Amino acid sequence: MDRLWAPWRMQYIQGIDKDDGCIFCTKPQESDDRKNLILYRGERCFVLMNLFPYNNGHLMIVPYVHTSDILMLDPQSSSEMWELLCLSKKVLSLAIKPDAFNVGMNIGRVAGAGIDQHIHLHIVPRWNGDTNFMPVIGETKVISQGLWDSYDSLLPHFKSMAGSCSGS
Repeated sequence: MDRLWAPWRMQYIQGIDKDDGCIFCTKPQESDDRKNLILYRGERCFVLMNLFPYNNGHLMIVPYVHTSDILMLDPQSSSEMWELLCLSKKVLSLAIKPDAFNVGMNIGRVAGAGIDQHIHLHIVPRWNGDTNFMPVIGETKVISQGLWDSYDSLLPHFKSMAGSCSGS
């Protein structure tokens, strides 16, 4: 049996360093965007990288308002989420050139939400052939770029394209 060591995953599995509060509420209150993987701050929503990504460039668009129900968002927050999804797609297309994207929300624990008390929208870049033998047979996902390298490659694109999002 082959083994692929990923010791950083234990933090997620064991729940080490999990905040008592909602990370989607506490992270934007802090000033260290790099540490918190925040790439863009809008008026009502922000974009951050997933700490435990499914693929390289896995981003989340999160409203500042703490709610588990998308129907509780005001129209401006809903609109800005969509605008930031479009901005994120543009940035990812320029920076890492994926072949396609998965976009979606898991609303509620039963639907697969890891953080079910604060809605968030995922955008996951996909490449032709990224579902190969490793995840299908080996049940192992290989992420080809380090988290901080990904952050550093995406941030300049968000900064340069900030004006292209009408919600900013």
